[in-house]
Amino acid sequence: MKVKISTDSTCDLPREFIERYDIGVLPLYIIRDGVSLRDGIDITAQDMYEYTERTGKLCSTSAVTVADYTAAWAEWLKDADAIVHVAFSSELSASCNNARIAAGEFTNVTVVDSLNLSTGFGQLVIDAAIMAGAGHAPEEIAAEVERLVPKMDVSFVLNTLEYLRKGGRCTTIQALGANLLGLKPCIEVHDGKMGVAKKYRGKIEAAYHQYIRDRLQGRDDIDLRRVFITDSGLPDDVRARLRETVLECQPFKEVYNNPAGCTISGHCGPWCMGVLYYHK
Repeated sequence: MKVKISTDSTCDLPREFIERYDIGVLPLYIIRDGVSLRDGIDITAQDMYEYTERTGKLCSTSAVTVADYTAAWAEWLKDADAIVHVAFSSELSASCNNARIAAGEFTNVTVVDSLNLSTGFGQLVIDAAIMAGAGHAPEEIAAEVERLVPKMDVSFVLNTLEYLRKGGRCTTIQALGANLLGLKPCIEVHDGKMGVAKKYRGKIEAAYHQYIRDRLQGRDDIDLRRVFITDSGLPDDVRARLRETVLECQPFKEVYNNPAGCTISGHCGPWCMGVLYYHK
């Protein structure tokens, strides 16, 4: 049986993984001046930042539609026996619910709620694709992804709360307070929702390295197979230093630096960075 793995653009996976495992990716929409643009196809994160800097306005996001899912899956099922779709957290987007509605039109499409975002659920997608390539049945793949969901550790450090404030995900008072005190908040994902976990002081790169040490150093409950260092557009030299700090803390077998897509970057703002990995 051939099983196709499907997901959406908020998984933030590098092109190499999408091509290697033939993963089907449906883009969310970025709304700029009333025009719907496809995440990563018609618009990039840098385009969004330049627009916000120029106009003071924030782009908004819109979910993958039921019609989008139905059309894509019908096409992919011409060459596959079944589809397992790993969805962006249902607590953060309507995309998951829309996928479930669309799946009702098929007898061979299974939807799994990742309760996560970015390369946090991107890693779930990778492991689902590896299982599909090994010949596992769709129900086995879905069950394993559901088992892995609570093991994923996802957090980010933000340089500013302004983008979350403009997007309605934190209050003006919270954002103003963080800015006045020079705080760099750490956002964690629990049960599919985002919340502020800790705040760092000082320059943003120093905050990154302290955050990495706080998350990784001295721990024996981390799955060392793979880690993603995902950011919203950092310079290569900063990325290289972050990679060194990660490996100083834990001997991960695979370490990937990669940029976040429009959806995550648009909510978190520039100079956002996170380390994403599994617990044992």
